[in-house]
Amino acid sequence: MSIETLQQARSDAVAARARFFDTLGEAQQRLKPGNLAGEAWSGVKSKGAEAAGNAVEAVKERPGTVALVLGGLALFLARKPIGRAAGGLVSRRRRKGNEDEA
Repeated sequence: MSIETLQQARSDAVAARARFFDTLGEAQQRLKPGNLAGEAWSGVKSKGAEAAGNAVEAVKERPGTVALVLGGLALFLARKPIGRAAGGLVSRRRRKGNEDEA
């Protein structure tokens, strides 16, 4: 091996080491918790916007189906108050019927 070859190998090694440390610095910067959180939040926002857009398109395509689903959901969520109201009506009718018989 000649001196020139050794010097070229050393300069190649120094250049490779410099590239490695540059890449390592970039990776460390990208892996900082603040940067990761920012990237995750950006991804969530874009996916949320995409999902909202898809939902709007689905509502435009099938408004009747969406209305039925939302109506069913509203009835499900209001089942206890509806049940109490229906139970109150039934018990009032029974009391009224018992008063008429007496």
